[in-house]
Amino acid sequence: KAHGTSATPVQKDLRWGCRNSLADRICNYNRHYAEHATYFTETDFLHQAQEEYTEKKQVTFYDSNTGKPLFVAPKGRTFASFVRESMNHGWPSFRDEEVVWDNVRCVPGGEAVSVDGTHLGHNLPDRKGNRYCINLVSVAGRPTTTT
Repeated sequence: KAHGTSATPVQKDLRWGCRNSLADRICNYNRHYAEHATYFTETDFLHQAQEEYTEKKQVTFYDSNTGKPLFVAPKGRTFASFVRESMNHGWPSFRDEEVVWDNVRCVPGGEAVSVDGTHLGHNLPDRKGNRYCINLVSVAGRPTTTT
């Protein structure tokens, strides 16, 4: 593809103060590695996500390259339980009902990718079922007008 695994680089103004250089490396030039555990706590994610949840009763996470919606959380749980699970595992953690399946795929080996080639993270199932452990920099995009 034109830019690593994707057709385009990450958006210039990612949400939550995510670093573009880190996002581009993780999203487009990587298949195995991740931002460091708890990176999301070093950004404005928790504060801004709480505000979005308070206003809309959900938080939508967009592809950092394309702006397509990839995850909508929480569904089937509270915002506090979504944050608690994410904190316990070190990365935002989503469940099957929170995945926008029109835009996300899981490939053999458990890697989660967007349909446009963005590396998102991995499916790490636990006793509750599938758990998608996702890099915040991969889902910090801003929505595009075509979504």
